[in-house]
Amino acid sequence: MTEVWHALSVKQPWAALLVSGRKTIEIRTWNVSRRNRILIHAAKVPDLRPEGWAALDTPELKALAQFQGGILGVAELVDCIRYDTPEAFATDRPRHRNAAEWFRPPRLFGFVFENAQLVPFAPWTGNTFFFAVKGYTLPEVVIAEAPLPTVVWIDPPEGPRKGFPAP
Repeated sequence: MTEVWHALSVKQPWAALLVSGRKTIEIRTWNVSRRNRILIHAAKVPDLRPEGWAALDTPELKALAQFQGGILGVAELVDCIRYDTPEAFATDRPRHRNAAEWFRPPRLFGFVFENAQLVPFAPWTGNTFFFAVKGYTLPEVVIAEAPLPTVVWIDPPEGPRKGFPAP
């Protein structure tokens, strides 16, 4: 029988920060009771807010954040924290990396991840919420032992995109 994984699509650069362990909480507007290993999927559409891109402080993270539209890693979803106030949300900023002003009433939820591992990128169609990934086999080699592919930064013809710092 084929193993069925579940994945969560996360916009870049947040997906890169999550699978690298630099971000351990992913913020959502909905709660989750799921607790298990989850594939981290890099969404096709990036988040243009500059604070996430500014957190990419190594060439490896900058290269990793260029991958979009596929599976990037795996992590243990171990908890879901409820944030009812901007103050509670701001307290965990080092873990979720969002500005305090990003809080939206009445509440937000933080999916707490541990043991994140980068895997070789696998193009895959994503979806909102959690989605089933049938036919995916988790590689035995994690990126910690495998080299990152070379990524070349190319500006679009109209110039650098707003919110994207040059590598």
